[in-house]
Amino acid sequence: MYDMNKEITVNSVNPLVATKTNRVKRFIKKHWIGYLFLLPFVALFTVFVVVPVGYAIGLSFTDYNMVQPAKFVGLNNYKLLFLDDEVFLTAVSNTLTFALITGPIGYLLSFVAAWIINQLKFKRGFALAFYAPSITSGIAMSYVWLVVFSSDRYGYLNNILINLGLIDSPILWNTDPNYIMKVIVIISLWMSMGTGFLVFLAGLQNISTSYYEAGAIDGVRNKFQELIYLTLPLMKPQLLFGAINAIVGSFGVYDIAVAVAGMPSPNYAGHTIVAHLFDYAFIRFQMGYASAIAVVLFVFTFVLGRIVMKLLATKED
Repeated sequence: MYDMNKEITVNSVNPLVATKTNRVKRFIKKHWIGYLFLLPFVALFTVFVVVPVGYAIGLSFTDYNMVQPAKFVGLNNYKLLFLDDEVFLTAVSNTLTFALITGPIGYLLSFVAAWIINQLKFKRGFALAFYAPSITSGIAMSYVWLVVFSSDRYGYLNNILINLGLIDSPILWNTDPNYIMKVIVIISLWMSMGTGFLVFLAGLQNISTSYYEAGAIDGVRNKFQELIYLTLPLMKPQLLFGAINAIVGSFGVYDIAVAVAGMPSPNYAGHTIVAHLFDYAFIRFQMGYASAIAVVLFVFTFVLGRIVMKLLATKED
């Protein structure tokens, strides 16, 4: 029996499908060379980032010790993390404290330093001096700083304080839980002039002087007005990149904390999420539990990154 409704449906849908198919074909034909060049990056990104992240998420729902086959345990690892693992909660508290201090302060220091250096004559020399600590190993730089924060009276800081009469006995900078996180924060801030600093400096140098000339005509009178009304709006992409960098760096603290206080640190005062992950992954070999820690860390950084992108992304983005 002839079905008119079927004919109407076929005739009404097929032109739309055909139109979309033709559009896709024309788009691929026009841009295939660009996608061909993009293919190596996509392949490497998929193999070394997407697949490992997906595998870690799947592994976080298992009990896996690298010897026996993985056993599915559902949400048990996450329940243990937040309900039974007090050390993990301490690590979360330490990491959040560290991130809330070093993230914003390091971000502001990087931008202010780049802004000031951009107005000097010898930009390259100053940029190298500020950037050099960040390319040095965190563990190496921590041991250099431990000469300053040595817990005996021969440490530079203790020696100065004793000679000034401010203290009677040496302060145990890297063994006293009251001071461990403070030392880690100071060293991290000193090493915070990294990639974000260079990006800020490059962004400042790429702003055309015509903007400032036009601003002067419109009533911009000094450097601070230029900063607020011209420089910051024109540097939103660089500011976004620097913010994401600061978030990832502050939540990924590990080497400095271990070099300063060891692992485990006294009363876990310097214990961070990454240190907890390293402990379970490469010392206890409980890969399922370590993967759950990694997923929680990923969620933290992803959510904060999205918030920053909402605040700093331009309308075109």
